[in-house]
Amino acid sequence: MRKTILTTLSIFMLTGQLMAQNVTRESIKSAEKMLDLNFTDAKRDSMTDILSKNIKTYAFLHSQNFKNDVPLPLAFNVDLPGLVVPKKQLPVYFNIPANVELPKNSNDLAFYSIPQLASLIKNKKISSEKLTRFYLDRLRKYGPVLHCVIELTDTIAIAQAKKADADLAKGIYHGPLHGIPYGIKDLFAVKGTHTTWGTPPYKDQIIDETCFVAQKLQAAGAVLVAKLSLGELAEDDVWFGGLTRNPWDISKGSGGSSAGSSSATAAGLVPFAIGTETYGSIVDPSMRCGVTGLRPTYGSIARTGAMALCWTSDKVGPICRSAEEDAIVFNYIHGTDKKDASAIDFAFNYTGSVDIKKLKIAYVKNYIDTLPENSTEKQTLATLKKMGATVTGINFPDNLHGDETLSLIIGVESAAAFDELTRTNQDDLMVQQGKDRWPNTFRTSRFVPAVEYLNACRYRYQLMAQLDPLLDKYDVIITPPETGDQLAITNLTGNPSVTLPNGMLKNNMPASISFIGKHFGEAKLLAFAKAYQEYTGYNLKHPAMFK
Repeated sequence: MRKTILTTLSIFMLTGQLMAQNVTRESIKSAEKMLDLNFTDAKRDSMTDILSKNIKTYAFLHSQNFKNDVPLPLAFNVDLPGLVVPKKQLPVYFNIPANVELPKNSNDLAFYSIPQLASLIKNKKISSEKLTRFYLDRLRKYGPVLHCVIELTDTIAIAQAKKADADLAKGIYHGPLHGIPYGIKDLFAVKGTHTTWGTPPYKDQIIDETCFVAQKLQAAGAVLVAKLSLGELAEDDVWFGGLTRNPWDISKGSGGSSAGSSSATAAGLVPFAIGTETYGSIVDPSMRCGVTGLRPTYGSIARTGAMALCWTSDKVGPICRSAEEDAIVFNYIHGTDKKDASAIDFAFNYTGSVDIKKLKIAYVKNYIDTLPENSTEKQTLATLKKMGATVTGINFPDNLHGDETLSLIIGVESAAAFDELTRTNQDDLMVQQGKDRWPNTFRTSRFVPAVEYLNACRYRYQLMAQLDPLLDKYDVIITPPETGDQLAITNLTGNPSVTLPNGMLKNNMPASISFIGKHFGEAKLLAFAKAYQEYTGYNLKHPAMFK
């Protein structure tokens, strides 16, 4: 058996070394069993010389030792025929309240909204430096409790805060993020910091680059206070510092992989944070931690300077405590620097108001109708009816193999992104070594033929075209965050969604709901979510331990 496995590995590039023996008819026959193929001996004979020569090509490719930042020059986009991408950008205004006062209890400042903090700074009732030091102190105090901080960026933060104060003194105001602290998931490179990707093999990594998102936020006057935890290489919520904790119950995990971004935001350690999603990594921790996470349309934010996991599915998004704050942050970070081939410029014409009665709203009845009458999902429908909405029931297709397709695509692309990690056996250093964790996923994905990967991508396009009439028919589709196949499918199609608090469960953990939107429909989607939050107030609840 060992001889058969090694021969198969030579065909599928796992060793990275030129094997001494040639590929034989018998080794091809063994490999066929894993690939759902069945050739005749004559056909196998005709392949041996070519496959033997291929090993030399594999060895050459292995010698290149591609780093994670070498892009895939085959850009994926969601531009189906007939899709209209809004291009005319209108002025966007955010309401900054005029009469905000500092709280009597300084701890209450931790849960002030971005508009409230912006009012304090703009009206010089608090300096950015003082506010920054306040959040740095909370990060030092509670970061070790939640295991949500990989690195404090004190030096960068104080320098940026002082600049924000100096600009304001000169009459220069950059907008509602001016002087506002934030945290960023530690798969984004920022000059002067470690970028660990949450795993021991990269624990000491320093990348001499500042990512697109951090550059955009710096231009908006925001202040970076921390690199926040993520599950190893953006999987789950376990990293080399342990399990990132949920601030509602620290015996539980915060969900992955934007674990620290959600945990820190929910606990009031930062006003907002930046996360990423490949397959649920904004939706899941937002759901578990009771925050409001926006997973934007694929390609709406350039990923330059971010760790590549799956080029055709990685997305960047804000994690905040309200939809209005998501809109503020998204307004300043969306767009492209022309380096990320999948990112595009489009108009985000957010007004903050929407006529609920005129929206086309649907709910996924095959997920919700069977739930108890007192479920938070059914209460959502009742609430929307009170708000004047008309909600149509639809069935979301659950037999389209979305999970298998997306998992195969992610597996292959992530194996390529971390090719060197696998071939050098540095994956042995990773904390998580289970059969369903990255080290084994990278290894097993080497056995996926290029033909099958490409056909999975073709099936993805077919799926997008098939579902576009349903998904882009409605302004909002209401669904439980992780029920059925919709999470996989909407990641495949690239549709945006916002996941937000939706009351409390019997175990005193936050309930959540997801609203799915049209491609590039973030403005209307977030305005709808804002209206729902203003009516319900669910997002104003915070974990008691951190008040």
